[in-house]
Amino acid sequence: MVRLTRIYTRGGDSGATSLGDGARVPKHAPRVAAFGTVDEANATVGLVRLHTDGEMDAILARVQNDLFDLGADLCRPEDGKAGATPLRISADQVVRLEGEIDQANANLAPLNSFVLPGGTAAAAYLHLARTVARRAEREITALAEHEAVNPEAVRYINRLSDLFFVLARQANDNGAKDVLWQPGANR
Repeated sequence: MVRLTRIYTRGGDSGATSLGDGARVPKHAPRVAAFGTVDEANATVGLVRLHTDGEMDAILARVQNDLFDLGADLCRPEDGKAGATPLRISADQVVRLEGEIDQANANLAPLNSFVLPGGTAAAAYLHLARTVARRAEREITALAEHEAVNPEAVRYINRLSDLFFVLARQANDNGAKDVLWQPGANR
């Protein structure tokens, strides 16, 4: 476990921050941007959870914990300094997401158009979480072009946006209250 006794350290006052292996990098480094956006996705899930309960809330609670795991994974470079065994996203976490996606999708009405973000508050916030997760995915895959990244981390963030999409539809009365795109409706 992590124990925080001081919130500020002044270590970042020069525009640099420490990675999980102790390496110092600029705060705007691609790795920092990637795990920062994962943190933003997690905060967005916190907003979603203000409007959920039951199994959906339990799924989102697991996702929030996983997103901390993902941030920890990304802040310890694959080829970083030796030390304690780094926490990594596992294939089991990806498989769990896939099962949750399949279960949520099983009862959804088929789509006849693209879905616009909206409907219920939970659905709207889930769509926001989906778009933040997609941005995190873009940043993680961009990072992976230049530095080693756990492949399961990439798979996890890709599945996560799919989970948010199907949960948004589920929150919209299993798709009955989805707001559908009407191409050219305002021309």
